[in-house]
Amino acid sequence: MPERPYRIPTPAEAVERLVGMLDLEQLDPAEAAGSEERFRGPVFDQAFWRVFGGQVLAQSAIAAMRTVDSARVIHSVHGYFLRPGDATKPLEIGVERLRDGGSFSARRSQAYQDGRPILSMIASFQRPSPGPTHQQEMPLDIPAPEELAPPHELVGHVKHPVMQEWGHGRPFEIRHVDRPIYLEGDTVPRASNAVWMRARAPLPEDPNIHRAAILYASDYTLLEPVLRRHGLYWAKPGMKVASLDHAMWWHRDAAADEWLLYVQHSPSAQSSRGLGAGAIYNRDGALVATVAQEGMVRRPQGLRPRIQERIQHSMVRSSRTQRQLDRKYGSAWASRYFTR
Repeated sequence: MPERPYRIPTPAEAVERLVGMLDLEQLDPAEAAGSEERFRGPVFDQAFWRVFGGQVLAQSAIAAMRTVDSARVIHSVHGYFLRPGDATKPLEIGVERLRDGGSFSARRSQAYQDGRPILSMIASFQRPSPGPTHQQEMPLDIPAPEELAPPHELVGHVKHPVMQEWGHGRPFEIRHVDRPIYLEGDTVPRASNAVWMRARAPLPEDPNIHRAAILYASDYTLLEPVLRRHGLYWAKPGMKVASLDHAMWWHRDAAADEWLLYVQHSPSAQSSRGLGAGAIYNRDGALVATVAQEGMVRRPQGLRPRIQERIQHSMVRSSRTQRQLDRKYGSAWASRYFTR
């Protein structure tokens, strides 16, 4: 893709964009295709040309919510990413009403660009009702988010638009419980990962906005257990990573603008595909959601990426900023929270 001017949004602007992208425009029924109700979702400029998968998921979920009685709450989505989306073009989302039963409703959402689907999702809704209640407990010995490095300390000094966006311009702040794998692989390969996350500014009180925002953020780091297990990292030259599908189950309501703990592991990786599974808790230990995603992970091939990586590693390891981060946060990153 050709280079283009891009200004990193402030945290407040990033959250404003998140809320704006969830404010869908309902299209005239004459523009609908078949039995679908159509919505248009805005797309905002970003450092990478491809639309962030969490955005397409969240907008498709919001579109489905707009067609369901407000007494019925979304409790699960299952989506497949079919094509990469273009971050310079708006999305159209078609919703088909599959079923409205006595307690549950089902919707099919498809996100389109240039008339072709880029995501296909089934969403399920339920009228809340009493029943058996239990949950998986939150792991112990987790450092508090206040003890961990904010993203601008980790990558805000790297003069690259994607790293600048990750450090300053995302609508969510991500604080890694484990040693981050932005610029280097983990020193102790393991198929686990945990982060604290919250929106960088207050969100509207609409609970559907918070549900969609949590779905949006659930796509940020769920493949990191796969990368961490194999010594891979986001900035590795020539590596290719892409989400293939994404499923989420909401268990309890939570505020997306308050700290949430996202604990993840990878049961398996094979044939250039890795599976990530995660649990999202609030600070009181309530299990908010469970998430699963399979992604494509392809190692770089050839001599050129290896040469680029050696140069990159020498720069990172000689960085005074990196040494300061290790001294400041090393003990927190060394905490372990999985007992098995």
